[in-house]
Amino acid sequence: MKEDYYDILKISKNATADEIKKAYRKKALKYHPDKNPDNKEAEEMFKKAAEAYEVLSNPEKKARYDQFGHQAFDGAGGFGGGGMNMDDIFSQFGDIFGGAFGGGGGFSGFGGGFGGNQQRRVKGSNLRIRVSLTLEEIANGVEKKLKVKRKVQAPGTTYKTCSTCNGHGQVTRVTNTILGRMQTASTCPTCGGAGQSIDKKPADADAQGLKVAEETVSVKIPAGVVDGMQLKVSGKGNDAPGNGIAGDLLVVIEEEEHTTLKREGDNLHYDLYVSLPDAVLGTSKEIDTVTGKVRIKIEPGVQSGKILRLRGKGIPSINGYGSGDLLVHVNVWTPKTLSKEQKEFFENMKNDEHFQPKPESGDKSFFEKVKDMFS
Repeated sequence: MKEDYYDILKISKNATADEIKKAYRKKALKYHPDKNPDNKEAEEMFKKAAEAYEVLSNPEKKARYDQFGHQAFDGAGGFGGGGMNMDDIFSQFGDIFGGAFGGGGGFSGFGGGFGGNQQRRVKGSNLRIRVSLTLEEIANGVEKKLKVKRKVQAPGTTYKTCSTCNGHGQVTRVTNTILGRMQTASTCPTCGGAGQSIDKKPADADAQGLKVAEETVSVKIPAGVVDGMQLKVSGKGNDAPGNGIAGDLLVVIEEEEHTTLKREGDNLHYDLYVSLPDAVLGTSKEIDTVTGKVRIKIEPGVQSGKILRLRGKGIPSINGYGSGDLLVHVNVWTPKTLSKEQKEFFENMKNDEHFQPKPESGDKSFFEKVKDMFS
């Protein structure tokens, strides 16, 4: 089982943004590769801490994680904070460490890997796409093939090492101060941190050697997703120039409205209308579920407002805690127009003891039924 993000950073769920940042900085400094060369265990701890911080420092991702746990980011090649590599970490969280490493200029080689001579790898921009799902697809999980227009490296494009930064992506300046020699590092103004510049490119490529191409991306969407949830497909955003890392494709879930079923969390609601004769005599009715139609029995004398619970016929929990229920709300339909003979029949039945309201102890009130729905 994947380790809890709060346990990784050793903080409580009520930790403030500043406390989360401090906890991450402490872990990252402890396990940073410059302090633990060739130590795979320290490298894994460094990555875990960065992944935890990437989720918990983002209010939207933190809210999803608090509600759904790791399942909120599972599937589709690693959703959410999963699968971070060292280049992701160094490029995203540089400002966290300040001058903790090197001569007052940040990490030695920060943003480029494990040492001062490593070349920095920039990351391409993310893309966002919306996918509309039926309630049946949400209940059962689905694989969608999405057509995505993304920037890719144009065939025939070649790059050369940036002459300004010699491929490091950063330029270092040393200045003399009253406190001594101070070294600072900043992004190379010539290549924008890529460490490379265009050598040759085809006519249809942009200034970075990229062109727009359409690609079909297969996305596995787990059962139980909710409207507005955002899933991440790693590496399917725009390419970065040179040896950069491709951005990510962010898939936003949109839930289509069902004709007969209404969703409430993992539970579903269905309004079943029965005629007065069926309510009196009993019947069976076919109703919709997310796995197909089922037939249910209506007992004779059913009361309007009765709720029939079909356990496990709702939406699967995205956390893997089983499925919700389908709540069938029985509504007895009272006719508004009657023939002369029908009116005479009901006139004769007005004082009949069988037509007099006689609630039994087992007949629950409206408020008790509502309470049962949420229990």
